[in-house]
Formats: sequence, structure tokens, C-alpha cells
Amino acid sequence: MFRLPVLVLLSLAIAFGGGAWTASRTLKATSGFGAIKLGSWSAYPELQTAKADPFAKAHRAGDGRILLGRAEGLVFTADTDATGAALSGRCTYEISGLTPPTRFWTLRITDSSGNPVEAGPRFPASLNSWTTLRRADGTFSIRVGAAPTPGNWIRLDTPGDVSFVLSLVDTPTAGSASMVELDMPDIALIGCRDA
Repeated sequence: MFRLPVLVLLSLAIAFGGGAWTASRTLKATSGFGAIKLGSWSAYPELQTAKADPFAKAHRAGDGRILLGRAEGLVFTADTDATGAALSGRCTYEISGLTPPTRFWTLRITDSSGNPVEAGPRFPASLNSWTTLRRADGTFSIRVGAAPTPGNWIRLDTPGDVSFVLSLVDTPTAGSASMVELDMPDIALIGCRDA
């Protein structure tokens, strides 16, 4: 007697629960369409504009973070090194080369959820264009790892995968139609602990 109503309720619960779960998972998996990929780095130039797709708008609303608008700058994220391997918090990397033309840039590290990775009270957790030492030709080299090194260094000692976030502020790159021709810094794996 109660078999049919119980089966209907079970079917509805699975349908609505499964639908809500897949929608939530889809929105967390991507920042939308229109990404540009330059080596290990990727960015979503249309994320804060009126041209953003519905997935990007939903991601932005759910994330609750203030992002740079198209005229203000561009945020690049790297989840892999130059070989395509995922960035690990137990490894040491060297980020070297040039950034695209910009008035100011910052480089920081986040965990897989996008939260900043803590470096400790006495260690550098990020660098910017004003504090980074450069060679005579304008290039730089930043060592990212647990062991301190002379020169540019960001401490990284955390379990799990990480991302490098390069924010370009007040850059002509954001409005450029030829972003695929930009030079981005290389990310080279130096070595890993516990491997």
C-alpha cells in the first residue's frame, strides 16, 4: 500500500539531490568559458564583464571574492609546471622569465580551494614587482620551496596540490586582442621531498 508513494519519494529525492549535487560540482569545477592558456598559466579575461557566460556569473556570485575588472587587470593561475605535472606543496619550483607589461604584479600561492597558503610569521608568502630582484635584462628568478634560498624566495611547505596566482594590475594586456602572444614566466620543478 505504501510501496508506490515510497518509490515516488525516493525517485524524487534522488533526482533533486543528484541534480543539485551535479550543478554544485559543475560550478566549482570551472570559472566559466573563454579561458586563455599560456604555457602553465590560464586566465579568464571576461570573468568580470557583462559578456561573462552564465557559469562564470554563477561562479563569481558563489565565490564571494572581488576580482579585477577587464580595465583593471588580469589574474593568471597555474596549476601545473612546465611538464604538465600538478604543483605540489611538498616540492620546490623555480619561476623565471618575464611578466607581460604591467604597472604592478603580485605572485602568491593558494591551496586547491583557492585559499592563501600560510607561510608562517617570519617567512615571505608572496612577492610583488617592487620587491623582486631582477637581472640586468629585466628577467627574474623566484625560488618557491621549504628551504630558504638567497634572492627571491617564497616559502612553500604544505600537503596537497597548490596553485600559483599571478595578478597583473593596470596592464594593457587586459584589453589586448593578442593575449596569446604574451610571454609568461616558466615554472620548473627543482625537486620534491617525500618522493
